[in-house]
Amino acid sequence: MGLARRIADLFRVKAHKALDQAEDPREALDYSYSRQLELLNKVRRGVADVATSRKRVELQLSQLQRSAGKLEGQAQQALSAGREEIAREALTRRAAVLSQADGLEEQQASLRAEEDRLTLASRRLQTKVEAFRTRKETIKATYTAAEAQTRISESVTGISEEMGDVGLAVQRAEDKTAQLQARASALDELIASGALEDVTLPAGRDDLQIRLDELTAGRDVDEELARLRRQLDAGPALAALPAEPAAEERRGQEGSS
Repeated sequence: MGLARRIADLFRVKAHKALDQAEDPREALDYSYSRQLELLNKVRRGVADVATSRKRVELQLSQLQRSAGKLEGQAQQALSAGREEIAREALTRRAAVLSQADGLEEQQASLRAEEDRLTLASRRLQTKVEAFRTRKETIKATYTAAEAQTRISESVTGISEEMGDVGLAVQRAEDKTAQLQARASALDELIASGALEDVTLPAGRDDLQIRLDELTAGRDVDEELARLRRQLDAGPALAALPAEPAAEERRGQEGSS
C-alpha cells in the first residue's frame, strides 16, 4: 500500500470518528423516517395517478359502448328504411368503435392490475413505516434515558469535564489552606521559642516580661482586695468598743451643773 493510500485511509478514519462523535442517532432516525414517509407519499401519489387514469379509460369505454349501441340502432333503422348502404356504413363504424373499446378494455385491465399492485405495495410500505416509527421512538427514548443516566453518573462520580474542574479547584483550595495552616503553626512555634520577635509587642518588652508583669499585677490586685476586706471586717468591731472615760466624766459634770 502506497503512502498516499495510507494517508487517505487515515483521513477517512479521522472523518468517520469525527462524524460519529458529532452525529446524534435521534436525528439520524428522524431523517430516515422522513425519507420513508416521502417514499410512501410517492407510492400513494402513484396509486392515485393510476386510479385516475383507469377512471378516465372507463369513461372513454363507456362513451364508446354508447356510441356502438347508437350505431347499431342506426343500422337497424336504415335497414328498415331499405337503405342498406347506410346500414352497412353504420355497422362499419360500429366495428371500429368496438375495436377501440376492446383496446380500452385491455388498457383498463392493465391499469386496474397496476393499481392493485401499487395499493398492496402502499399498504405494505405503510405497515413498515409505522413499525419503523414505533421502533424509532423506542430507540430515541432509550437513548435519551441512557444519555441522561450517563450525565448523572458522570456528575456523581466526577468523570465529567465540569466536575473534573470543580474537583481540581477544591483540591487546590485544600492544598493552599493546608499550606497556610502549616505556615501559621510554624510561625507560632518560632515566636514561642524566641527565634522570631513578635512585632506587636511594645518596644523593650518581650513575652517573658509581659508574663511577669501580669503576675505582679495580679498579686497587687490580690493584696488590695485583702486590704479592703480587712477594713470591712474592722468596721463592725470598732463600733462595738466601750466609750472613752473622759467623755463619760464630761457628760456627768454637765449633768450635775
